[in-house]
Amino acid sequence: MSIPKSVGDVIENHVVLEVEGIDRMYLNVYQPDLQHGGGAASFFRFHRGEAFATARTMSRMTHKFLGEILRFADHNDIPVVPFEKGARKDNIALARYADFEAEEGVVFIGKAQEKATVHRTQTRRDPDSGRTYPWLYRSTAMVNHYYFYCIDKDFGPFFIKFCSYFPYTARLCINGHEYLKRKLAQQGIEFEALDNGVLSCDDPKRLQAICDGLSPAKIERFLRKWLRRLPHPFTAKDRKAGYLYDVSILQAEFALTQVLDRPVSGRVFFEEVIRQNLDVGRPDKVQLVFNRRIQRNTPGRFRTRVITQGVTPSLHIDYKNTRIKQYHKEGRALRTETTINNTRDFDIGRRLHNLPALRAIGFQANRRLLDVQRISHDPAIGEDVFRDLTSPMEVDGQRVSAMRFGDPTLLALFLSLLIFRLLPKGFSNRDLRTQFAPLLGKRPDQVTPGQMTYQLRRLRLRGFIRRIPRTHRYEVTDCGMRTAVFYAASASAILRPLAHATSPQSQTAPETLPKILRKLDKLLAQFPELQQAS
Repeated sequence: MSIPKSVGDVIENHVVLEVEGIDRMYLNVYQPDLQHGGGAASFFRFHRGEAFATARTMSRMTHKFLGEILRFADHNDIPVVPFEKGARKDNIALARYADFEAEEGVVFIGKAQEKATVHRTQTRRDPDSGRTYPWLYRSTAMVNHYYFYCIDKDFGPFFIKFCSYFPYTARLCINGHEYLKRKLAQQGIEFEALDNGVLSCDDPKRLQAICDGLSPAKIERFLRKWLRRLPHPFTAKDRKAGYLYDVSILQAEFALTQVLDRPVSGRVFFEEVIRQNLDVGRPDKVQLVFNRRIQRNTPGRFRTRVITQGVTPSLHIDYKNTRIKQYHKEGRALRTETTINNTRDFDIGRRLHNLPALRAIGFQANRRLLDVQRISHDPAIGEDVFRDLTSPMEVDGQRVSAMRFGDPTLLALFLSLLIFRLLPKGFSNRDLRTQFAPLLGKRPDQVTPGQMTYQLRRLRLRGFIRRIPRTHRYEVTDCGMRTAVFYAASASAILRPLAHATSPQSQTAPETLPKILRKLDKLLAQFPELQQAS
């Protein structure tokens, strides 16, 4: 078994299992009609028949809900565990999950004081009559939250936490990989588990189908099932009147897991990725991964970080409130994971029915990142292609000028293409001109549309770009992408260092350059033998 030589080699030849699916999801469970003061006042006055919506009426409702939680715990012999400040709730839950033997049920109830948005009342005075009246307004307060840590036969371990104060907003946390493992076991499909994923499976197609089948409808049914089983702050009469919980997405993780044939494959991947792609978090590269245009006034944070914990590196890329994390999982699999913390970053609503659209964005971002890494590391174009590029040619009776290697105009053109290389909606003459002109030290208005049309024609006839049907926009082809990266990388790694070394202002010792060139000549002489041996 050969050792992988590049990022592309790892992805194409050393992945033995690949699966993409939803990982963790953190959902907001809320009462839509009770999120504003008018709705809350209407609930108490017109539905419950109270004279006013006051702190006392809300307090009575809270005491009843808390009493039901304690009776539920006592009747089912469920421990209530206060969470100490700074305690890691997941670690406490893992220890208790290990001792739970039933197929499903409530493992324990955790209690913690946390900040929450609540309705408060204040006394106001009518300026005409002088009479006082209570007024509802939204505020924040430190109140108790009750975590119900449970196990479901289909979804595995999860928790749902309720705020103990009106309007009793809840949070639901589920794990798509736990759902996957449960479904594989139920269907009798043999598999080997990772800590949070699957290492091997007898039926990879069925494995991916189960991941794809985790739909908003299934999540909704799962939530309703447990809302019926657990203590509920709203009565059956309230629910019949339409006061039902709705679901929105607070956080969603979309993971691509690629199991590698051996640990060294993952190490090779990360060594090359970290060396070649430290700048992938720049705004002009982040927009390629997420297919979003970033301008100077775009709010948010755009960066790349390499974090080493122990001896395992991980790559983190930030875009506004969204993050891609890439790491070597348990030394066996490459995990690329997009976490969306605000769906509005992509002009998508937060309601659960938007999950398919978010899923497409998350999985597409994972794939785009891998494409950027693979092409950036291996941009070779071949001798014949290079010869054709540097010579004039005729295409369909139209003459196309040569693309001379080292031409500043051509280099600026290819560098501009890189900004648009993975955008599915393509780019226009104006978009390209805006990027092209500054690279030549000009303003965009100093480059005419006709000059840009000439460059677009060269690129199109050589197959580097193609026109999107029925539009005036273009998209970069695979050949164009690879050629652009080759020219840009060659200029950065070869032309600029040599030009600097030979310039009169260079501090490099004169005898250093001949040594470098002699070494280069020796390597070029050995190239045919090395190519034949490989």
